[in-house]
Amino acid sequence: MKTITLVFGAVYGMISVILGAFGAHALKKILAVERLESFETGVRYQMYAAFFLLIIGYILKFETSAEKWTSILMIAGTLLFSVSIYFLSMQDYLGMNLKFLGPITPLGGLMMILSWGMLILYFAKNKI
Repeated sequence: MKTITLVFGAVYGMISVILGAFGAHALKKILAVERLESFETGVRYQMYAAFFLLIIGYILKFETSAEKWTSILMIAGTLLFSVSIYFLSMQDYLGMNLKFLGPITPLGGLMMILSWGMLILYFAKNKI
């Protein structure tokens, strides 16, 4: 689980930089300001998750299920949160109605919040 966490952290970080550049250059010309701001929110939170995963990948030993779920919730939550925002931001450009993705974004956000909460409990329990 440690390796998976670190790999996802690195991949999320790399993709954040790629998508951030893509948004700043290519999407700036084709998306409305509100859509571009939403896209950038997805990129920003994906980068936060990348740092989170890299840090816990080194801090946690992944010996308990709670430690494993801290990582799983952040990985899955970020995927749901950021990817749904990316598609919602681009739905006009793609010519598709993707509003059904709307409820997925807060679900991903909730999973990310739960992951942070589990990390807080880990720190409190282990007095780090």
